[in-house]
Amino acid sequence: MAADHAADTPDSAVGRLARERVDHRFKGLPPGAEGRTVGELAAERRSLFTGGFTTPVLVLSAEALEHNLAAMERYSAAHKLAFAPHGKTSLAPQLFERQLAHGAWGITAAVPTHVRMYRAFGIQRIFLANEIVDAAALGWLAQELDADPDFRFIAYVDSPRGVQLMDAALREAGARRPLDVVVELGAGPGARTGARTEADCTAVADAVAATDTLRLVGVAGYEGEVPKPDGERVRAWLRRLTALAVAFDGEGRFADADEIVVSAGGSAWFDAVADVFAELPDLSGPVLKLLRSGAYVSHDDGHYRHITPFNRIPDEGALHPAFRLWAQVVSRPEPGQAFLNAGKRDAAYDLDLPQPQVIRSADGTERPATGLTVTGLSDQHTWLTVEEGASLEVGDWVGLGLSHPCTSFDKWQLIPVAEADGTVTDYIRTFF
Repeated sequence: MAADHAADTPDSAVGRLARERVDHRFKGLPPGAEGRTVGELAAERRSLFTGGFTTPVLVLSAEALEHNLAAMERYSAAHKLAFAPHGKTSLAPQLFERQLAHGAWGITAAVPTHVRMYRAFGIQRIFLANEIVDAAALGWLAQELDADPDFRFIAYVDSPRGVQLMDAALREAGARRPLDVVVELGAGPGARTGARTEADCTAVADAVAATDTLRLVGVAGYEGEVPKPDGERVRAWLRRLTALAVAFDGEGRFADADEIVVSAGGSAWFDAVADVFAELPDLSGPVLKLLRSGAYVSHDDGHYRHITPFNRIPDEGALHPAFRLWAQVVSRPEPGQAFLNAGKRDAAYDLDLPQPQVIRSADGTERPATGLTVTGLSDQHTWLTVEEGASLEVGDWVGLGLSHPCTSFDKWQLIPVAEADGTVTDYIRTFF
């Protein structure tokens, strides 16, 4: 069931984004559109290729976005999972609205700054996949919880020391409402955060029980950090997580919880999460099985395209890459070399280099980018090798597929959404 959230109306926080003026802050947008509102520019339905857009310009596919939103809605419903997609993969309130409209329970955050932005745009259910020990952030959060009884917030805890810091900050802030927490089980030695053993988790839960400011409501973790992950190792860790939930429930640790939260789910192993969460026996109260995969919304042409669970379970659906970065050939200094006018400031490169997909000539004809390979990125240039016989001229546009949605969204503050024929129908505002 979708969470309650502010509708995308002209007077809502999301709706007001359409009133923002287009100017020099936003890369790639038509210089001739300066002074128009974003809504006015969207209503013009300009062509990406003939409407005055400048290169480089990052574009989201309207069709792929809608497809991916629907695919994960169907998957979550079919497996009886609640869904709180990780917002750090987009940090775009307009996309949050669409995810909520497609059945999301809420939105996952990574740090308190994200939580503040989510609240500014009316998100009522937030899962913070991190421990929060910053006193100033906890003071603000206490005020938010006290002011809005319908605001649901859940955060990780993974150490008694962290619990002590949270308790002290919340008491200092005069918090009247307990903050809901889940014990994070780490994915193993050398993994990221999380209590490493079940005994460590018990110590954390004991520390929570000794406070009046925190309420234990479940267990959680991130299976993507399992060392040398494969289906067997990931499922073994997930069964440790569900067994911890069963053990804590048997000990009466969730007696004060309205529902018991069991949460996991990156974008690589949500099939394993679905399988193991389906094995969870009945507990003493209702259970919220919460999946947090976030990269699905835009998917990619690199890392996630190769590891999506839909590759293992094709009967369940598929995800489509939604990003394309258009850059222009600005130099052909040698026969086998070319340079585009996009670089590290424009393209995700932390996992895989961009992939040339299509070439668009000045006359508007398009052809596959056969014979082109990206070999490196400078601050504002893409290095291309050009095979003998490949046709490429200065002035051509090259469409690049990108890897890793997180670091694509964080380089662009206003991203055009275009239909397959290049008609731009919307603009996605990001905050990072």
